[in-house]
Amino acid sequence: MPREYKGSDGIPYISPRDFYGSNHINYDNAKKISEDDYLLLSKKFSPKLNDIIFPRYGTIGIIRVINYTKPLLVSYSCACIRILNRFINLNYIICYLQSELAQQEIRKYTNKTTQPNVGLQSIKNFLVPLPPINEQNKISEKLEVLLPFIEQYAKKEQELTALHQEFPERLKKSILQAAIQGKLTEQNSNDEPAVELVKRIQAEKERLILEKKIKKPKQHSEIIVRDNFHYEIVDGVERCIDDEIPFEIPESWCWVKLNQLGEIVGGGTPKTDNDTNWSNGNIAWITPADMKNVKGKYISHGERYITLEGLNSSSTRMLSASSIVYSSRAPIGYIAITNNTLCTNQGFKSIDLYNKSIVDYLYYGLIYFTPLIQSRASGTTFKEISGADLGKILIPIPPLSEQKRIVAKIEQLFLSLENLG
Repeated sequence: MPREYKGSDGIPYISPRDFYGSNHINYDNAKKISEDDYLLLSKKFSPKLNDIIFPRYGTIGIIRVINYTKPLLVSYSCACIRILNRFINLNYIICYLQSELAQQEIRKYTNKTTQPNVGLQSIKNFLVPLPPINEQNKISEKLEVLLPFIEQYAKKEQELTALHQEFPERLKKSILQAAIQGKLTEQNSNDEPAVELVKRIQAEKERLILEKKIKKPKQHSEIIVRDNFHYEIVDGVERCIDDEIPFEIPESWCWVKLNQLGEIVGGGTPKTDNDTNWSNGNIAWITPADMKNVKGKYISHGERYITLEGLNSSSTRMLSASSIVYSSRAPIGYIAITNNTLCTNQGFKSIDLYNKSIVDYLYYGLIYFTPLIQSRASGTTFKEISGADLGKILIPIPPLSEQKRIVAKIEQLFLSLENLG
């Protein structure tokens, strides 16, 4: 293989890596060789305009036609086919070599080794159906008219296939958007307003603080509505947050920050070189890798368990049943509801809810808000959402009765989508 030449007057040395599109060669970005190397190597064979480049390794048979009038060379990994007979139509041969019939012939002669290849002699032995030149010309002319339509049809078919594959996920996102904005189900005037539910949640939080089951937050925050404006009160200081409200919600709903609904809990990993942290452990301990295997909404355990010593010697925390585990890095957004008590490694910021009755609605709400959460992540090696930033996410809360209707409707529609697939 000739050495690469860095000068501006280098001569293109074409290989399959320079192919692009359906029938193009990138001559400008191809490897360049010196004129001396070109003169030496071109003594054996010098490619010309309208020669067919035929890759013999890797992308075998994905041909290109030289439409370059200046000097060039072709890599040893390719063969060059030159039509010399005036009774052979070049375009006919090109169309044939691109056909499935020709590809079958090529596969027949391909050596199935570690790196599949086809020899020069095998290429010479390819069978080509050759009609009289007049017929070749007619076929070529007809194909010139039809091929643009065929290519356009193929492109549309690819787009349709892609749309068909993406459609269920797109529709799921639309369903979640309608649900979280109060447009999926009808409101019922008999439902208790969501603000009453939030008051009960805050009362439960205060009870847990008094019983010293959770720590008192450094700041107390609540959101109120006055004269159709939203205000957040933090430790008695009030500020308008209307510009932070992402969309309108029904009157019976209310906005809260995620940290008003539950304690944001991190995780940790006991020392792996201490056997007492792991041997015969019976406390479920999960990592983001375990979340890949979750089917449905719930998780009970991962691949590993830790001991009580492991729990107490690390920063991991026990989560109660019906908490939400949420991966905070690598990647952000794996989510599940805990079926039982368990703990996590440091790749999570989980939500141990003060009131478990909202867990199913919040599960779908966090799926919807995951793109927003991801946008607020920070970090250099990998992005991560902190517990403080996750806690600041605004969540629309419907009345509890409506939450149940929303969850039922989401799951009904999601099941219908799965059955369609």
